[in-house]
Amino acid sequence: MFIRKEHENKTISDTTWMRNAVLNAEANLNKKKHKRFIDLFPKKPAKVDKEYNENAVKIIEEMDRNNGQGWIEKVLKAAGMKKAIKKRKE
Repeated sequence: MFIRKEHENKTISDTTWMRNAVLNAEANLNKKKHKRFIDLFPKKPAKVDKEYNENAVKIIEEMDRNNGQGWIEKVLKAAGMKKAIKKRKE
């Protein structure tokens, strides 16, 4: 029973991929001039490691408490950028 179900799943998956490929090819064939091709496998952004980002934010906040925010100016100066000045709303 298990093998039969897996075979059915594989058949459904294969036909779905074939249908998507044919529809994509037809859309690209009948596209208007100067319009971009549609990718069959569009790139997806990588999943973010939330724990890593949370730890990085904690480290940056700790550096701000201990050393102040002078390190931001050093990084911007090394990159050749200026610090953004916030405009007041009156």
